[in-house]
Amino acid sequence: MVEWGRMSMCEAERRLLANALLDISNEWFILLSESCIPLHNFSIIYRYISRSRHSFMGSFDEPGPYGRGRYNPHMQPEVTLSQWRKGSQWFEVNRKLAIDIVVDTTYYPKFKTFCRPACYVDEHYFPTMLTIQSPHLLANRTLTWTDWSRGGAHPATFGKADITEGFFKKIFEGQVCLYNGQPSTVCYLFARKFAPSALDPLLGLASKVFRY
Repeated sequence: MVEWGRMSMCEAERRLLANALLDISNEWFILLSESCIPLHNFSIIYRYISRSRHSFMGSFDEPGPYGRGRYNPHMQPEVTLSQWRKGSQWFEVNRKLAIDIVVDTTYYPKFKTFCRPACYVDEHYFPTMLTIQSPHLLANRTLTWTDWSRGGAHPATFGKADITEGFFKKIFEGQVCLYNGQPSTVCYLFARKFAPSALDPLLGLASKVFRY
């Protein structure tokens, strides 16, 4: 049984990766939810990911109560406070990092024992572990756009009334990030959270807004 904010979520993600790794042709692995949508067509998404020198795992040092404030000193010596990271649970990793996540036995016990609500392990386990092991392979950002402006423990959910060309124009415009070390205006490939009522208007806008 998977419980929100607990290690069972990361265990489920590890099992998903383990099964996907059985197919040797799989080189990149993306975690999305049922409320995510693609913002571009398949060709653009595939080219963006396959040509990237980095994997897209959000990983940052947040000094406040929702970052470093969740750290437990009992995680030493495997994880020190200065190594503690936070990031979105929605990620893309290459085959090497996917294997590292699946085979980990060093950090898993520490996070399972000492990162429990109000420490939400899905926001800390993978970002911290991969930053310690392979920081040069991480872009330190997620590919999934979310709106946290309304506050609370969960991002905003968008329904039928929200789906307009203007809504997506706000998502696409004003983006600047680094891609392979160069500035890029394409920063997000996916977006969430979208309610079932959004499906019909999304399909109506797909060819014009998303070009698929």
